Amino acid sequence: MPADPIAPRRILVTGTGANPGFGLARSLVRLGHQVIADANPLAPGFLLPQVVPQVIPLADDEDYRARMAGLCRALAVDAVVPAIENDLPPLLRMSSRLEEIGVRMWLPEPASVHVCIDKAAFHRVLTEHGVPTPRSWWGDTLDRVPENMQLVVKPRRGHGAQHVHFVEKKEHALLLSEVVPDALVQERVYGTEFTADCLVDRTGRASAILRRRDLVKAGLAAVSTTFHDTVVLDLVRAALRAVRAEGLCCVQGFVQDDGQVTITELNVRIAGGFPLTEAAGAELVGQMVNGLFGLPVNHDRLTYRPGVFLTNYVETLAVGETTDLKRITMNGVTT
Repeated sequence: MPADPIAPRRILVTGTGANPGFGLARSLVRLGHQVIADANPLAPGFLLPQVVPQVIPLADDEDYRARMAGLCRALAVDAVVPAIENDLPPLLRMSSRLEEIGVRMWLPEPASVHVCIDKAAFHRVLTEHGVPTPRSWWGDTLDRVPENMQLVVKPRRGHGAQHVHFVEKKEHALLLSEVVPDALVQERVYGTEFTADCLVDRTGRASAILRRRDLVKAGLAAVSTTFHDTVVLDLVRAALRAVRAEGLCCVQGFVQDDGQVTITELNVRIAGGFPLTEAAGAELVGQMVNGLFGLPVNHDRLTYRPGVFLTNYVETLAVGETTDLKRITMNGVTT
């Protein structure tokens, strides 16, 4: 059964150059909404059919907020949905400004967002709430990293698999921590990796769709399968409560060989592999749009079938003359 119809809206999706913004833009278009797609002009998502491509400065650019506000006003944008972590801090800082011009966003409280984008803060909060998460060290605690342990070195902030390294010796982890920006060293966890695609309504009720990450390439699930597991579901919901999540988010973790479940990450955005969730019957994006515009989230439409798989692949999105590409990219630049 399709989601309850909602009047078509103009929704700006940030980070549409690749997944998850790429898939989110497509899903919103299928629901009848007009998508303003923010992407690098040479990224595939800039050429998505039926979207309005725009170039917005990077999140750390001093002109980001002014250009974002001007674009929203000029294009009569109804809502902004960030699909990349880097955009969250500046969007939070300008949330009242966007609200004044009639632009909606659906994010948790700023403190919750910052906990999720800082892996050290996330580790502290989960540990305080008794949610299993890998042992982690950073800053002046790096000298406490144990010897002879499988380790992961990663930035405290960032997305995807950028600057992530796997090592087997403490000395290698400490060496990498000098070159990886704002490094965090984490115990490496083995087992079945999973993602939970989640939607938390404004009352705190959460629906979660579980999928195994059967084959992972460059941090993204190339093959995944939906499954049911009450232990995993309970811990996913515990992690969501611990950080006081709200809206669209995803939780990642492992089911280890001994059955222990460990939560590794929580992002307050849609996950790259969410199309499997929708293929398995859950109306994730449609119900997110309902909540975004103040309508009730129908959790009965966020149920799903286990045992559904999805494979991702690289597709040829557009072929044409370089002169056309130059024209498209130039037209997409907002001044």
